[in-house]
Amino acid sequence: MCVALTLTLALGACKSIGDVTGSIRPASVTAPTDDASLRAYAETWGRKYDQDPGNKTAALTYAAALRRLTQYSQATAVLQRAAAKFPDDMEVLGAYGKALADAGRWQEAADVLSRAHTPERPNWSILSAQGSVADQLGNHAAAQEYYQAALKIVPEQPSVLSNLGLSYALAKDLRSAEQAMQRAVDQPAADMRVRQNFALVLALQGKFSEAEAVSRRDLPAQEAAANVAAIRQMIAQSDTWRDIQKLDTQHPRKGPASASR
Repeated sequence: MCVALTLTLALGACKSIGDVTGSIRPASVTAPTDDASLRAYAETWGRKYDQDPGNKTAALTYAAALRRLTQYSQATAVLQRAAAKFPDDMEVLGAYGKALADAGRWQEAADVLSRAHTPERPNWSILSAQGSVADQLGNHAAAQEYYQAALKIVPEQPSVLSNLGLSYALAKDLRSAEQAMQRAVDQPAADMRVRQNFALVLALQGKFSEAEAVSRRDLPAQEAAANVAAIRQMIAQSDTWRDIQKLDTQHPRKGPASASR
């Protein structure tokens, strides 16, 4: 259970990188948000894709809908076929790399995402996705470099700052994690997922009342309390998170994380 939080990197149970780093899909197409409409939307685009599998727009849109429905293996298959047809198309490669990450195929995702943009034309969303994959592979220093590179393109972008905060937490630096998360939630574009990740980082430091207050900004009081209680239980039962708490107390306090270092 993901206790209604987007703990993509932290818990490892909810693996949809698309939720954090954004999907790649045609800008002119807007997917519905409710589940029933999204399924109908996916079926419509699935029929269009079946009629013309080589159509780039149909493949990208259908795959994006599948990812929203957490049908990651199917989305990956659609985009693998598209990538074979358009091997140098960076939009297709970006979507394919993110779908591979959704499916937990981290090393493959890293390889594909590295070809989804160039140093001359960097894409902040791809950089953020590369950071998420690097974190999943355990290379937190590299992940943070990706996030900082993304922040040079989109300063103070809340989803990137949220990813950066989670990366610091995984690297056992909860103070820097809180600083990055605070910057994220201070942005007008910050959404529920960013705030709930902030609640997680606060709870990992034992700031349970503050975590619950943040969680209540988006959730009913009872659900917010249940989420924080679930994080308490996770910490109590997880050697990993107990170690993060223990080791973080040994870190000297650092200044705010820079978005341009």
